[in-house]
Amino acid sequence: MNTAAAPAGRHDLVITLVTLAVLLAWDASGWDLSVARWFGGAAGFAWRDAWWARTLLHDGGRALAWLLLATLALSALAPVPTVMRPSRAQRWRWTGMVLLCVLAVPLVKQFSTTSCPWDLAEFGGTAHYVSHWRWGLVDGGGGHCFPSGHAVAAFAFFGMYFLWRDHDTQRARLWLAGVLVAGALFGWAQLARGAHYPSHTLWSAWLCWALCAGAAAWRPMRLPAWQRSSSSN
Repeated sequence: MNTAAAPAGRHDLVITLVTLAVLLAWDASGWDLSVARWFGGAAGFAWRDAWWARTLLHDGGRALAWLLLATLALSALAPVPTVMRPSRAQRWRWTGMVLLCVLAVPLVKQFSTTSCPWDLAEFGGTAHYVSHWRWGLVDGGGGHCFPSGHAVAAFAFFGMYFLWRDHDTQRARLWLAGVLVAGALFGWAQLARGAHYPSHTLWSAWLCWALCAGAAAWRPMRLPAWQRSSSSN
């Protein structure tokens, strides 16, 4: 067993399990619908087509995410300046993990029968509220709304935190903070528009984190022992 990687692996596992417990508690609370009611009513959601929510944070956020992913892919082609930087192979692997997260959550959505808040009858639609845990139960709406695909435009980049944390702690923390802030903004915009419940965004975040934490525990994704030794000096 690689003892140098063990503390980070245990830390990742603890975060994954604790956040899973918090998410399950949120789902059990039934607060999703209550929060949606803060933003919508019988006439629908006032901010559904607001410029700041739809154009800036939804369309703009998606475009920015694809631009950033393309930039990361191009940077993976650049020469590695020192042995302290991530290798080209590591950069490619973690950029691939970002792309995997981008694709994985929309794939889950394809099997979901959960509709969006704006589809509910109490918000001017035709559906009735059904928890996303009641698999296979049709709610009368369009479905395919769980989890939040848009939030992945931010949370997929958890992979950059994992890439940098063994090389540059400050940069890794900046990536993590940026991802969390952007994900919260994207999630809030979609909540205000009536496109998603809070749990939809939170589950997208957890799925991306869990995928990245699992990848970090996989030996080919980890920093070689000689580089870990150098970076700790």
